[in-house]
Amino acid sequence: MPVLYVVIGEDPPDRLDKALARDVPEEASLSRSRLMKMIAEGVVLCDGMAVTDPKAKVTEGQVFALHVAPAADIDTLPEDIPLSIVWEDADLIVVDKPAGMVVHPAPGSWTGTLVNALLYHCGDTLSGIGGAKRPGIVHRIDKETSGLLVVAKSDKAHQGLAQQFERHTVNRRYLAVVNGVPDAADPRLRGIRGVTFEAGGILRIATNLARHKTDRQRQAVLFEGGGRHAVTRVRVLEAYGTPPSVSLVECWLETGRTHQIRVHMAHAGHGLLGDPVYGGKRRISAKAVGEAAALAGEGFARQALHAATLGFEHPVTGEMLEFASPLPSDMAELLAGFGHQGDVQ
Repeated sequence: MPVLYVVIGEDPPDRLDKALARDVPEEASLSRSRLMKMIAEGVVLCDGMAVTDPKAKVTEGQVFALHVAPAADIDTLPEDIPLSIVWEDADLIVVDKPAGMVVHPAPGSWTGTLVNALLYHCGDTLSGIGGAKRPGIVHRIDKETSGLLVVAKSDKAHQGLAQQFERHTVNRRYLAVVNGVPDAADPRLRGIRGVTFEAGGILRIATNLARHKTDRQRQAVLFEGGGRHAVTRVRVLEAYGTPPSVSLVECWLETGRTHQIRVHMAHAGHGLLGDPVYGGKRRISAKAVGEAAALAGEGFARQALHAATLGFEHPVTGEMLEFASPLPSDMAELLAGFGHQGDVQ
């Protein structure tokens, strides 16, 4: 039975189940309810002894061994869905995912997902992850976000990639089109908690993120009382309109939380165009960019977010790999309407 080791971080919650839920790697996909069940089953150990009380007190630095039952063979069906393959070898595959594709099967999206497509594409080249021949999903991007994603084909690659994501050593940069311009000279931004500026006008947003208390499909910004630490950095690449009303920004992640860029940009008052959840009701000035461009921006069919760069160390060969994906046509056309000229990388 595979063992997952979890080290309790600083200032832990007051009980074991909450501490594990906070500190277990996201890539393990272990919910708090699953963790509570594992505790009750006696498969969570500390110093070789099972800990069966979810309310047990924990301290910083404690190491818990979680004996995770191997996954059963999945019943997800392979589907012949075209994929844009950027890199592939015996251990991993890098895909340029289109907007509109769900990464992993879930209620309401059991078919047509990236996993369905990979099962068909990879076939017998999948060597087994967690006891099943399946692609190893170590990170995800939202259904309506386009761009680069790396997936493990072997258990060794899965473990190595998961460790890199856990250590935040993977280079991930995104391009986004947002309302307004996150300018270091804007005094409003300097008054927002969690927002600071670094050299070169780089916007740094640091908060905790957790599921919204009443809407479980959303994430919410927190500063006390739980959540996971999240840091996003933002650089303005180009502003559009007179006066500037929309901007193209580059975002890179120090951490990788669910909806992180979308939530952080909304927290800063610069929600992504086309984002139905976090975009807000801010209007694009037709006087600034022209009526046609304003209408196109407000009617953009998805969040204007693209995973443009992905870099990591190959978990088997040790080679440093870096990949870039050009803007998809819908975002390129959107920017052209605002007056952008040339390529964006």
